[in-house]
Amino acid sequence: MGGPNLEVFKFGMYILFPIGVMYYFGTNLDGRFAVPDFWPKPEQTHKIPYDREDIKKELERLKARNLEVKRAREMEQARMQGLQNRE
Repeated sequence: MGGPNLEVFKFGMYILFPIGVMYYFGTNLDGRFAVPDFWPKPEQTHKIPYDREDIKKELERLKARNLEVKRAREMEQARMQGLQNRE
């Protein structure tokens, strides 16, 4: 049908196409596919406390925040109860 030239061409395409794709997508990845400021900077991330005092401060902060959220939820529930009682 095609002859040896066609076979050589097909073999070359089978070999060179994947190599070309890998070369295109594998070189200069930062320049082509990078999104600026995608990852947060270290000062913007959470700091894990390791010292005993830092752990205590963090626990106190979390407890205070939880109490504040609980109070706000209770106030909202009381307000909703008052609205339902009026109706």
